[in-house]
This record gives sequence, structure tokens and C-alpha cells, in this order.
Amino acid sequence: MFCTTAREPLHGLTYAMLEARLSASGVAPVHARPLWNALYRGAGPLAHASFPPPLRRWVEEQVAPVPLPLPGIVADDRSSDGLTRKFLLRLEDGQTVESVLMRYRDRYTACLSTQAGCAMGCVFCATGQAGFVRHLRPEEIVAQFLTLRGELEAAGEGGGSLRNIVLMGMGEPLHNYDAVMQALEIITDPRGINLAPRHISISTVGVIPAIRRLAAEGRPYNLAVSLHGASEEERLALVPVSRRWPLGELVDACRAYHRQTGRRILFGWTLIAGVNDAPEHAERLGALLKGIDAHVNLIPLNPTGGYGGATPAREASDRFQAVLHRVGIPSTVRQRRGIDVAAGCGQLRQARQAAATVG
Repeated sequence: MFCTTAREPLHGLTYAMLEARLSASGVAPVHARPLWNALYRGAGPLAHASFPPPLRRWVEEQVAPVPLPLPGIVADDRSSDGLTRKFLLRLEDGQTVESVLMRYRDRYTACLSTQAGCAMGCVFCATGQAGFVRHLRPEEIVAQFLTLRGELEAAGEGGGSLRNIVLMGMGEPLHNYDAVMQALEIITDPRGINLAPRHISISTVGVIPAIRRLAAEGRPYNLAVSLHGASEEERLALVPVSRRWPLGELVDACRAYHRQTGRRILFGWTLIAGVNDAPEHAERLGALLKGIDAHVNLIPLNPTGGYGGATPAREASDRFQAVLHRVGIPSTVRQRRGIDVAAGCGQLRQARQAAATVG
């Protein structure tokens, strides 16, 4: 007799959790393998007939016909250059999030959300301007990836496979630490999706306890830390949570992370004309990062309705980058993508999303 526990989405369970769930129901854990394979072959109903009888009975009694209700696609906006698609996805409770699929020469990258809204309140970010609604569950993060992968496969487009994930969509990933790590464990499991951990980047505005936890747990993902200011005063004006996690303490945590893991840290810097794009800002940034294996991503400001800052001229970006080069800090001016469909960094969570959530 199988136990009758409340149904929960199987895509929210890691392989070890799935084994434990089966074992608790009287099914041999060895049956986790065919079930796991079926979960990640596609998003349709499970192929019960191919399962061993004990597993088939358990699935029929315990699992809904579709084990992971994929989010509904409310909107699919494509950039004019054909390289970016932004999806507005409706979750089971009616809440909506945005995910972005970006095409490069030989690969695709998925930009996923980890929260509906964001509590960090960065002044130039549309998500932060909208405020925090809720954390996403592990299966909702996994479902975004599966949805984008399915859309890519259905389109049959060239350009390579979906190989990279950046957790730089809506929300602060390290504010939703446990759910994010559980989702990534599922996505990187070699028995399933098998995405290489080195192809996954986690962006944070600087949640210091979680950065220290990442290092202590030896998580194999790339860490990207958003700075935007090289003094306490400058950063606080743009990133209000600096009041809770001051810049000096954040840099100390980054140094400790580098010492413990030996991993390079990516630092994000949104360039805002007349605010933080001058050579002296670059000098302070270089001094701040001295001794850290760092790479700075320079991100020219993308416009949002709730912030009046301006994108700097290319000459200002070049001068800023030249200073970093002179002081030995490698940097890249991030290629602007999907701006015409509000899919750029800091632009997610737009008016249409708010309208789609109603009703």
C-alpha cells in the first residue's frame, strides 16, 4: 500500500530527494532513475507504460498527469535584431515573471528570475522599483529553463544549444538561497539536464551572509557582485541595501570568498552619466578591488520609467575602461541586448507584466 502524501511537483525535488520520496512510499529508490529520465525528456505526461510496475502504480496514485505545469506564456517579445526573446510567464497562482533567451554566435543563454519582484530596491532597476512579491519555488526556476529550452527546440533555430544560465532576471538570487541552490542542483545533475556548473552565473547585489555561505559550501557556480559605487556614500545612493550590508564589509566578504574558493569574481557596474562614470570613479573602483581576482562588467544604463538617469556616451565608457586597464583590472563593456523590447539588464518587470497579473 502506497502512502498518500500531498502531491508536490516532482521537478522541485533533487535526485536524492526523489529517491527519499520513493523510499518513504515503499518504492525501491533504484526506480528514481527511470522517473528522473522521463521528467527531463520533455514537458508532457509521464510515459507510465514504460515504468516498472511498482513505479507505475506510484506515479498513477501520487503524481498528476503532467508533473510540472509549465508557466503560461503571456507574451513573447523579440528584439529587432533577432538575437533576444523576452518571455512574460504566468505562474500557477497568477503571478508573472520575465525570462530572457539570448542568442550568441554558437550558443544560447537563458536569463532566469528567482523572485517575483525584488526587495533590494536598486533605484535604476525596474524590478526593484516594483517591490517584492514573493520568492520563486525551485520548480518554478527549473520550469523557466525548461520553457525556454522547449521554445528554442520548437523554433528549430540555428545558433547552438542552450548552454548558459545567468540568474540576473527578476529578484535577488541570494535572498532566495535555498530554493535557488535546489533548482541549480536539479539543472546541473548529470543524469538529467546536465548543464555544466561553470556555465551558470549567480548575480547578487551583495547579500554578505549568503556570499560567505556560498564559499563555505563550495558551490561551483560563478559569482557576480553588483557594486555601482566605490564609496559608501556613492553606493548607498544607488543601492539602498548598502545600509544593511556596507561596501567595506561586502568587499571583505568577496576577498574571503576568493581566498576560500580561488574563483574569479565578476563585478557589475552600471554606468550612469554624471553619477558614476568619471575617471575618478574608475580609480576608486580599481583601488577597491586591488588584490582580488576580478573582472568588471561595465553596463551602460538601460532606461526605465522610474529612474531619470542617463546612459553615458561611449567616450565616457571608454575612458572608464581605460583607467581600469591602467590599474590592472580587466573589464568588458557589456553588449546591449534587447533594449527595444525592455529585455536589458535592469529593465525586467514592465507595465504589461503588471497588467497581466490582474485577474
